[in-house]
Amino acid sequence: MAMVERTVLDGARVVLPTGVVENGRLTVEGGRIVADAAGEPPTWDLTGHWIVPGFVDMHVHGGGGASFSSGDPEEALTAIRAHRAHGTTTMVASTVTGDLDDLARQAAVLAELTQQGDLAGVHFEGPFISPHRCGAHQPGLLRDPDPSDVRKLVDAAHGTARMMTLAPELPGGLDSVRLLADHGVVAAVGHTDSTYEATLDAIDAGATVATHLFNAMPPLLHRAPGPIAALLEDDRVTVELINDGTHLHPSVLELAFARAGADRVAFITDAMGAAGMSDGMYALGPMRVEVKDAVARIADGPTAGSIAGSTLTLDTAFRRAVTIDRLPVEDAVRALSATPARLLGVDDRVGSLDEGKDADLVVLDGSFGLVGVMRKGEWLVRPEVR
Repeated sequence: MAMVERTVLDGARVVLPTGVVENGRLTVEGGRIVADAAGEPPTWDLTGHWIVPGFVDMHVHGGGGASFSSGDPEEALTAIRAHRAHGTTTMVASTVTGDLDDLARQAAVLAELTQQGDLAGVHFEGPFISPHRCGAHQPGLLRDPDPSDVRKLVDAAHGTARMMTLAPELPGGLDSVRLLADHGVVAAVGHTDSTYEATLDAIDAGATVATHLFNAMPPLLHRAPGPIAALLEDDRVTVELINDGTHLHPSVLELAFARAGADRVAFITDAMGAAGMSDGMYALGPMRVEVKDAVARIADGPTAGSIAGSTLTLDTAFRRAVTIDRLPVEDAVRALSATPARLLGVDDRVGSLDEGKDADLVVLDGSFGLVGVMRKGEWLVRPEVR
């Protein structure tokens, strides 16, 4: 009988759902976290380091120079590998507004990668969004969320559709939210010009996510609170935040955590192909994007100058959260791992370092810089310590 490899990680601060264990020990066997191997010599001495769960990104368009909207499985795998190297061991592939037939073809490719275990599903961002808040989406390809069109995309993903972002105030919006909820697909409110009242209607219809809260929606005003107040105040809603220092002011991030709490905040990258790459020209669906000083903006056309996703990776979001935003490490872990895993329905396997779950973990040094990534018990980035 073949021996199952056992790895014992020792001496680190281990962040568990119950809190931080100082000088902790984590044992991995057969790709899963198992009971502590008391008395067994450590395979890795990680004294002075942190061990946190692998990051879960529920909204990412690409990375490493590659895009999930290309329809090319090899390009999608390039993006997956790029984000895994930065600690994202679970991710949902996000598309961008396009022709329905093109989106259906992209979904079929991403569905195969999901069925192979490379992705956790597909997120459709557009084309059912507001022309007044389209951001980096091509205005000429937008359309109202007719439930039959929504169903076409859901079906194209062959059971792997996890989320769809739409503007619920558009004709067919509420019916489409109900359809998504009935099919087990997360309905997300985003790229919307919705009012406070219309947003509440969408939540009552089944919407449970705010797509990159504060961005691509009306601002919070004292007489017209708009969607932001409705999404923040309702305990049924998980709010996405892009913590890259460009999309949100630190005080706004603090406001979101104060009102929603870490159990309702999911840090995302909303990254496009330039994540992990240098400045230059890139594609985001059919749009040309120029990246300068690590900020991505539409290069030309009617939406030129609009921020076009991000170049963020989740290890950077984590480090910023605990060193600049001064979030407790446990809150940052929930926002990067446990909360999105629960929202996506994969928290039985990932999102925390509980016994029996996949051995997906990130090793950080004392300054919260990434030094190691393990996925299902296999080192993708091997710590340079023993």
